[in-house]
Amino acid sequence: MILIDTNVLIDILSCDENWYSWSKAALVARATEGLLINEIVYAELAPQYGSQSALDDAIAEFDLIFERAPKSALFAAGRTFDAYRKRGGTRTSLLPDFFIGAHAATADIPILTRDARRYQTYFPEVALIAPE
Repeated sequence: MILIDTNVLIDILSCDENWYSWSKAALVARATEGLLINEIVYAELAPQYGSQSALDDAIAEFDLIFERAPKSALFAAGRTFDAYRKRGGTRTSLLPDFFIGAHAATADIPILTRDARRYQTYFPEVALIAPE
């Protein structure tokens, strides 16, 4: 299984001129390994669609598996946010990347992302599939 970061799906769905090719190729190359999204990715995709059924249809196109993050991941996301704030982070609410990273960390699965910076900093144990 591979947890797909929202930015990869948005790149493909919006035909992003800078990232479409990389994101599409990376997703296709890993499709046989099982592609997973969680409720955070689902929620981040929602603004792109006028209805839940339209979003569900888009997700079905990619043969994505939807899995809720376990409580252990939610706890880890909160603890990571605390560490972020102690390091001087300015955001006052939990960042989606903390939920995604904690889910991948607790499930011991890689993340497919094009923005590895925050994951490398706060979840160094998670394998990342990202541009070089």
